[in-house]
Amino acid sequence: MSADLNLLKTFVAVAEAGTFKAAADRLGVTRSAVSQSVQRLEDTLSHPLFQRSTRSVRLTETGARLLSDVSSHIAEIELAIERTLDASGIPRGLLRITATSIAERFLSGPLISSFIQTYPEVTLDVTVSDEEFDIVAAGYDAGVRLGEVIERDMVAVPVTGPQRQVAVASPVYLKNFGRPQHPRELTAHNCIGWRPHPTSAPYRWEFEQDGQGFNVAVEPQVTTNDMLLMIRTAIADGGITFGMEDTFAPYVERGELIPVLEEWLPSFPGFFIYFPSRRTVTPKLRALIDHVRKFRADKSTAATAQ
Repeated sequence: MSADLNLLKTFVAVAEAGTFKAAADRLGVTRSAVSQSVQRLEDTLSHPLFQRSTRSVRLTETGARLLSDVSSHIAEIELAIERTLDASGIPRGLLRITATSIAERFLSGPLISSFIQTYPEVTLDVTVSDEEFDIVAAGYDAGVRLGEVIERDMVAVPVTGPQRQVAVASPVYLKNFGRPQHPRELTAHNCIGWRPHPTSAPYRWEFEQDGQGFNVAVEPQVTTNDMLLMIRTAIADGGITFGMEDTFAPYVERGELIPVLEEWLPSFPGFFIYFPSRRTVTPKLRALIDHVRKFRADKSTAATAQ
């Protein structure tokens, strides 16, 4: 009896992702195709591999045993195939990246645009997500996050230098309601807050005094996971909002937003592109890493020249 390698690959994706939909997204196919592949494998083995529910799937005893036996071998086979295809050293193929929505430098456009122009044989798939998860299990080649949230077993390459968060509001709002002099005064202002997920509490705004960090629960009147909505609402005189300095920079330069409480907002390590230390770096990932380094160096040179 033999089983199609693609069926085993789909089985592993479902087992790691936890749902048919998540596995379909990871593999770039339809949910129906994933379901049919798993059913074919179960028919071939004459054993159920998953206990299915409306929301998730769970491995049966047979499924757990099969996953333990085949997952590492499939990873080795895929790596061997990728090495063979990459023998020429030319970066090519699909490169899957996940990035936090606040990684402005990475997501703003010029970095990605210049990369795909330089490496036309690489197809870049970028998923923007603020949820923290295992990028290997989810099938990503690399991620982009703030350095403070990256696991220590990852290799991390800087995308930016040190970063800073700022609080901003429109000139009209500050004229009407006054400029706060201390972060604690924010509780008396209209605030526009952020949270990564509907079930998460609004992000607590972080400050520092004499080297000691503290945060303020501002009880925002408006809360969203969309930074653009936060910016638009602040520009329209809706209140004070909080986020990465790079994100607000164009609006501050045009005078649409004004920073407040700057003396309470220190810098911290910035954004990094990270990937597993135990995984061989393919030419396509190496190309992106080298491009990130060059892009950062060019930005630093341009800033110094101004």
